[in-house]
Amino acid sequence: MSAFRAVVVDKTEAGQTVGMREVDEAFLMEGDVTVRVTHSTVNYKDGLAVTGKSPVVRRFPMIPGIDFAGVVERSEHPRFKAGDAVILDGFGVGETHLGGYAGMARVKGDWLLHRPDGLSAAECMAIGTAGYTAMLAVIALERHGLSPERGPAIVTGAAGGVGSVAVSLLAKAGWHVVASTGRPSEADWLKGLGAAEIVDRAELSAPGRPLGKERWAAGVDSVGSHTLANLLAQTKYGGAIAACGLAQGMDLPATVAPFILRGVSLLGIDSVFRPLPDREEAWSRLARDLDRAKLAAITTTVPFDGVIDAARGILEGRIRGRVVVEIG
Repeated sequence: MSAFRAVVVDKTEAGQTVGMREVDEAFLMEGDVTVRVTHSTVNYKDGLAVTGKSPVVRRFPMIPGIDFAGVVERSEHPRFKAGDAVILDGFGVGETHLGGYAGMARVKGDWLLHRPDGLSAAECMAIGTAGYTAMLAVIALERHGLSPERGPAIVTGAAGGVGSVAVSLLAKAGWHVVASTGRPSEADWLKGLGAAEIVDRAELSAPGRPLGKERWAAGVDSVGSHTLANLLAQTKYGGAIAACGLAQGMDLPATVAPFILRGVSLLGIDSVFRPLPDREEAWSRLARDLDRAKLAAITTTVPFDGVIDAARGILEGRIRGRVVVEIG
């Protein structure tokens, strides 16, 4: 049985450890599809898993990496056969089931998608869970009946993975995009993605009033806490905010005022256990709607040996946009 490299997170009495080591297929967990992994990516959750700064990993030892792209080696699942190009995001991979930071992965076929037509494995990982989540948020706003003529759309954490893709998607759809970031040096980069205005995150991250001036009709928030509360307080009548992250915190120190006085809606976005039809729709939309040049502009590629440093960097604010990890 041939060996392959994997990033392994383990736990000792002294605390969590992480390192690259050689394992073989006997190390992998049960599943009906075995995939040779060629690419992965680095999401905020991957940073938490690698560093142990949040209890994301709930099984030890663990191979982190909540996304991967690769080619099926063996399959007992009716939807897949050897040679199929596949992608995976979510379903607890990298948290409770061994993930994508390895040369091989064995998972349930129900968790896999065929790689969308027109997207390479690297492009799929440039999108990753972050970009897929951004697409789910945009779809949720559309289903709520919101469109660009209603007013601006706010995107928080705009220089991050979810935010940068959301800015690009909303701008291409015709929205006047307000990008909130704590990195003023990224203003020109965000405008290149389609942002029309830049707002310093400090303007939104402190405790605010129950209701503020109506500023935007829609928003995508990956920050939570006071930032999300302020977004809701400043959303126009009948508008909505799609919430998908907690970079500032899990709390929501808001009041009912925006909901009962302005009819504002809070749309929760789960990407981990989304049903197959929703996942296929989101990835089909990404293949169709996402500007490939802008995707390339927000993407950095690192070798497999660099994934641990990149995972730490995403928590330290050293990473902007998306990171593709070349594993194969």
